[in-house]
Amino acid sequence: MAETRKLAAILVSDVVGYSRLAGADEDRILARLRALRSDLIDPILAVHNGRVVKRTGDGAIVEFRSVVDAVRSAIEVQNGMVERNAGVPPERRIEFRIGIHIGDVVEESDGDLMGDGVNIAARLEGVAKPGAICLSEDAYRQVKSRLDLAVTDLGQTQLKNIAEPLRVFSIEVGKPAEAKSPASTLKKRATRPLLGAIAVVLAVILIFAVGAWYFFTEQKASGLATMPARLSIVVLPFANLSGDKGQDYFADGITENLTTDLSRIRNSFVIARNTAFAFKGKSADAKEIGKELNVRYVLEGSVQRDGNRVRVNVQLIDAETNTHVWADRFEDDLADLFKLQDEVVARLARTLQIELVNAEAQRSLHDRAQNPDVIDLTLRGFASLNSGITKAFYFQARNSFEQALNLDPTNADALAGAAMVDMRDTFYGWSEQPADTYARALQRANQAISLNTNQPYAHYVKATLLMYKLKKDDTASANETITEAEASLRADPSFALAYLPMAVGEELLGRYEQGLSHMEQALRISPRDPAVPIWHQQIGRELLGLRQYDAAIQEGLKASASQNLIGYLSLAGFYGAADKVPEAKAALAEAMKLDPKISVAGFLVRGPSYIDSPPGFREGLRKAGLPEQ
Repeated sequence: MAETRKLAAILVSDVVGYSRLAGADEDRILARLRALRSDLIDPILAVHNGRVVKRTGDGAIVEFRSVVDAVRSAIEVQNGMVERNAGVPPERRIEFRIGIHIGDVVEESDGDLMGDGVNIAARLEGVAKPGAICLSEDAYRQVKSRLDLAVTDLGQTQLKNIAEPLRVFSIEVGKPAEAKSPASTLKKRATRPLLGAIAVVLAVILIFAVGAWYFFTEQKASGLATMPARLSIVVLPFANLSGDKGQDYFADGITENLTTDLSRIRNSFVIARNTAFAFKGKSADAKEIGKELNVRYVLEGSVQRDGNRVRVNVQLIDAETNTHVWADRFEDDLADLFKLQDEVVARLARTLQIELVNAEAQRSLHDRAQNPDVIDLTLRGFASLNSGITKAFYFQARNSFEQALNLDPTNADALAGAAMVDMRDTFYGWSEQPADTYARALQRANQAISLNTNQPYAHYVKATLLMYKLKKDDTASANETITEAEASLRADPSFALAYLPMAVGEELLGRYEQGLSHMEQALRISPRDPAVPIWHQQIGRELLGLRQYDAAIQEGLKASASQNLIGYLSLAGFYGAADKVPEAKAALAEAMKLDPKISVAGFLVRGPSYIDSPPGFREGLRKAGLPEQ
């Protein structure tokens, strides 16, 4: 293919003082940069359709189809870095300079870009202050009416190796401009297919909640209107008012799907399902919940279902003031929810006077599951699956998912649920044919992904199945594990469980800093998750890889606080690696009380087969006295 000319928006970024940072600790700064790319930068670029043309070690050249997308990405990255640098000493902070220009570029046959459009963006980055964004006049002209951030006109500026001076504008992230009308803001759109026919109820609630949420936060926000003060929320378990405990699963399904949908809003922070459900059935003050979970908003509601008729009450609460921001009721026959949705969308648009996407209201029927029995059975399956890790609950879940698949073998949600049951069945030793159950779990996960690439459970199951087969030098499998976990989080950013296989993959690749970052994010999203003890032992492993022995031991103590076998074994390995042999033997003794026959071979059966990583872990277990067989 010959080279071609085109108009493009170009973003160039660079790390401030990279040589100084690398000189102090090159391995750590590289690990931190990789973590930033995977957790922050790359997801933002993907949302805004940015194409990375070239990475320059400590920076990047990115092409966008519009300046609006380029500026949105830059602001979100810089805001994200403000949060990441909070509490970090100035000399260790990673800060970016960013330059953006729109102009003529030449695209080479390999996709590389050249020309003045790229050169000017690079020179603009060079004159930007740390944490700031510099725009050329051409770029600024296209976004100036949409910005709610302070902008400094730097005037005509002579850029290095650019013949003529250019007028340059600097955006000061975090510093608000004078108030502007909602019509002048950069607006965001957030839509996603919901689960089954009851998903329309969720769409209705979601549209109302998001609209009220955005409307309210805009009054308090500083900065870009699409970046209001932290959009953080917890969706509390909806109360079942049906008078029938057997209908709990229906209310739980609404709660879980609302959590998923809200988490897909860019720049939102949504507490994961498992932590939210710790408040189920409890009378808790929204203000106290907000303080405990560090969120600004609490969404709560109730569901009353009578046959095919459903009534949903929902309210959004400002946790800082414990005041109601918005509340409403939705009631109709399930069969009439499309009509209800259209009416609510129109009503919201008139009330808030903001632009809404009608994609959810206009979605065609073929995108939704058609059989209400399949939907009902799938919801029951997930309700059982989330009730606890016991053989009885998993038997109930399997029964529901298998019935759903008998009615519709191509239901991606039911396939993912069934794969989850098979996975746990294998790892907890409940299956009489673990190899066959493992293979079926993988086959079902792959089938669910092929039917719906945004099914988070399916990607998580596949990532976890791969994780349990990882070997220390299997780079390809480690990378595939990370890729599947990332796909799960793209589909549902609040799916905290997916951070574990991602962190294990990073550990096997020796990228302990990134693995540590992933697990810290899991704890932040879901601090009350039942998996927290496992997460602490994984954090300990990452710290051991970084040779932070005392910190690893502290995590091992947290992991073993729930008196679980893997926690005690991990603690024994951490103590042993630190040459604290008496403490290692004491921790192993606690593990032996739970399983007197435990050995290295038994450990491999019970957990991922990465006992040889990180360095010193297996030797630590040997010092503690763990037998090989």
